[in-house]
Amino acid sequence: MTDVIVTNFNRNFTGVSATAAGVLRAQAQGLDVALCGYPLPGCPAPITVRQARAASRTASERFTIWHVRRNTEMRAALWARDVLRLPIKIVFTSAAQRRHSAFPRWLISRMDAVIATSAAAAGFVPHIRAVVPHGVDTEQFYPASNRAEAWLETGYPGRFGIATIGRIRPEKGTDRFVEAMLHLLPMRPEATALVIGRAGSADTAFLQGLKDQIVMAQLQDRILFPGEIAPEALPALLRGLGAVVQLPRYEGYGMAPLEGMASGVPFVASDAGAYRQFSGQGRAGLIVDPDLSEGVAETLSALMDDPARHAKMARAARADAETSFSVEAEADAINDVYDALWSEP
Repeated sequence: MTDVIVTNFNRNFTGVSATAAGVLRAQAQGLDVALCGYPLPGCPAPITVRQARAASRTASERFTIWHVRRNTEMRAALWARDVLRLPIKIVFTSAAQRRHSAFPRWLISRMDAVIATSAAAAGFVPHIRAVVPHGVDTEQFYPASNRAEAWLETGYPGRFGIATIGRIRPEKGTDRFVEAMLHLLPMRPEATALVIGRAGSADTAFLQGLKDQIVMAQLQDRILFPGEIAPEALPALLRGLGAVVQLPRYEGYGMAPLEGMASGVPFVASDAGAYRQFSGQGRAGLIVDPDLSEGVAETLSALMDDPARHAKMARAARADAETSFSVEAEADAINDVYDALWSEP
């Protein structure tokens, strides 16, 4: 019988997908773990929900745990446990730092254990067994031996790459990033800005508005929209960057600065998600007022003007990712929750 079923019911590769993949790869070293749903990079081939139920049918002292992270996954696990009466327990990871709507609250109330990714997130959900920050795979994301060469290999122009990563929509603050770049790039000809991600159908007008602003500023050759980057290609791109900039209006946790840190890249960000925790009070990242676009540009420009400071922050970012935010530490803490469930009568 399988120890743990990890569900992934979203065909798109999101931040939730990235964290689930990293943890699953680490857990597979010591547990019999199966992935159910859509594929994740570097993970075993997924099984179907029907196969996951079959893998959970044998009753024993070490019942199967279903680890879920989305509403659809909670529903499937509850059906397996409460309707089909399979001998499983359900663990849910919650990153949201705001009150859930009614139906998700009901689903979460039915979980056997809840893991929050931050103390702030823990205040919005019941049945908290542990607060476990997301970690980053520091073997997959690592610094370049020569950042200039790594950037050159990306094929993008300029000598200093700046990127924001995530869905293109107002909540993610893509417009804030563009506004900051409109201030920064005219005075920094060596810099190129990348908006990495895609816009959903509801945000196509928002995206077009940003592109129109950029054309009016005649910066369309320096603020680029490469779309989504395949998960296996993202680490190489990050190694070439000079800074990651994330300015969301809301973020549950936020992996982009952490992946940048592991790659030896400092970040500039709004005070959202876990960004302040990552920053180490300025060691690895800088928290700014995202609505002051000129201030964001000035912060980045000052960092670019001080190579020694930039290099020091890059080293600290990598060190903090290794010591405080590794995916191995996250997997170990999650496994402790599993062990507590398995040890209960």
